[in-house]
Amino acid sequence: QVQLVESGGGLVQAGGSLRLSCAASGRTYSYYAMGWFRQAPGKEREVVAAISWSDGNTNYASSVKGRFTLSRDNAKNTVYLQMNSLKPEDTAVYYCAARPPHNNYPGVRPYDYAYWGQGTQVTVSS
Repeated sequence: QVQLVESGGGLVQAGGSLRLSCAASGRTYSYYAMGWFRQAPGKEREVVAAISWSDGNTNYASSVKGRFTLSRDNAKNTVYLQMNSLKPEDTAVYYCAARPPHNNYPGVRPYDYAYWGQGTQVTVSS
């Protein structure tokens, strides 16, 4: 089992920045890709960004490319999502997720992921 704890959400004005963190604990000796998803009210959960374990290969949603940066520190079992130039449409609950052990590819579908954090609210005001 892998436990994920997110932090860093909050309220920010449009054009501002936030950094989300996700710390993994438990079965962290196994390698696995990790990702961030978000879900706005009345909408399906969608990928924001995902990152592999081994080489830092990343996938981003087209809506956040150039504005968001995903990185990971394997020594700390933590991933970071730096969000710049935030827009009101970025408002959502953001979830950290981890793939099952030994899955290195940064998948972009929710069902690629086996473990989920509790979510953190990001609100961008106009």
